[in-house]
Amino acid sequence: MARESKPHIGIFGRRNNGKSSLINAIAGHDVAIVSDVAGTTTDPVKKSVEIFGIGPAIFVDTAGIDDVGELGEKRIKKTLQVIQHIDFAILVITSNTFEAFEIRLAEEFKKYEVPYIVAHNKSDCEPLNDKLKEVLSTYNCLATVATSTFDPESIKHLIHTIRQYMPETAWKKKSIIGDLIQPGEVVLLIVPIDNEAPEGRLILPQVQLIRDVLDNNAIAIVLKESELEAFFKNNKIKPVLAITDSSIFSKANELVPADIPLTGFSVVLARHKGPFQAFIEGAYQLSKLKDGDRVLILESCTHQVTCEDIGRFKLPRWISEFTGKQINYEIVSGLGSIPGVPTDYAMVIQCGACMITHRQLHSRMKIFIEQGVPITNYGLAIAYMHGVFERAIAPLRKLQVTPK
Repeated sequence: MARESKPHIGIFGRRNNGKSSLINAIAGHDVAIVSDVAGTTTDPVKKSVEIFGIGPAIFVDTAGIDDVGELGEKRIKKTLQVIQHIDFAILVITSNTFEAFEIRLAEEFKKYEVPYIVAHNKSDCEPLNDKLKEVLSTYNCLATVATSTFDPESIKHLIHTIRQYMPETAWKKKSIIGDLIQPGEVVLLIVPIDNEAPEGRLILPQVQLIRDVLDNNAIAIVLKESELEAFFKNNKIKPVLAITDSSIFSKANELVPADIPLTGFSVVLARHKGPFQAFIEGAYQLSKLKDGDRVLILESCTHQVTCEDIGRFKLPRWISEFTGKQINYEIVSGLGSIPGVPTDYAMVIQCGACMITHRQLHSRMKIFIEQGVPITNYGLAIAYMHGVFERAIAPLRKLQVTPK
């Protein structure tokens, strides 16, 4: 299972509360560095651990929320940033202590709608008391588990509690286009092999769609855009859906017959993972950009850049040509911090997000939606600028959208 489809579980708490030791106990072997020295864990560290009944999960070991000094403040900032990108949290406490540090974390969990449980660790030294249970109930804690790395049964109980309260949406994956196709139907996947295509393999969205078609007992036909015309000329096969790479929307629109629904890989991923309605509405902002506007382009992965890079070269070029305006572009890769504040930008364009989870994408977009900043994604933006917008969203749209 690829990392982007695994549930992400964050481990939080003060220094030396045993966060890393708990991860090792859950995994059954040492996957995280432990030490009696407070602050051993500095930056967030990701570890893949198998959880029976859920499957592989990514545990994110974070620095102590009570870290000190200038470096400590930076570590705390990174710890808090993790909350935006996880599906579930475990707050580790000891000595029946739930005070300012823990309350700060609980409030952040609430802000980003992250469900969490409390692990009362080192409970063999000091048992959990009823007063603390009452306090925790006022901070949306789903459950409290007494744990000790010296007590295997308590770790089993912790794992059981994770399974019990982990949202199913984090690990039970819904089909990408399963509601659009039936068993035995043909889906045409149009895949350009250009400078951006990795040597000897396909990019992740293409692989995901091939697998999704097969999982729905349908038939995937994969071809290059150069073979499209010959395919329709020489075959009587009529696909129920054609999905193209966004970079060749215009050519696909010309060659795929009008009676065959056409959309893009990035567009179906926008519906599958993102706030699709907001993405659709945000695309209209492209017609309203003005000289001097700042456009933020978000890439969810890091990769080597070529002159054919869609996010760094093609997309800015198309926007400038489409608008005829002098636009300032800012590009952020990975899940790093956003420069400035959301309202600094006239609009935000997110990539297909194949490398991040549903939770990570929604958390990232939430800050812009709350500030009224228009958002869209690569595929929808490209379709809009190339006159293919209505056709690209028609197979997927459930709500009527009025251009703004």
